[in-house]
Amino acid sequence: MKESNMAANAAPPHRETQLEPIAVRISEACRLTGIGRSKLYELIAGGQIEIVKVGAMTLVPMESLRGLIEQGRKGEAK
Repeated sequence: MKESNMAANAAPPHRETQLEPIAVRISEACRLTGIGRSKLYELIAGGQIEIVKVGAMTLVPMESLRGLIEQGRKGEAK
């Protein structure tokens, strides 16, 4: 078999697909945004960041974090 045929029939290289989480815990939200824990809780209490409670666990939707950053970029964040 010719080398060119072997390359054409070879399986495509494996690409590791990284899935982005739809929500993260408080500590991860702080790490991702650079916002301190106290400030993050202030933003949550002020309704600027949405949370989801699952039992005792508090999750922050990534969409909410992106929205906060986008507001800051537009000069709308408090």
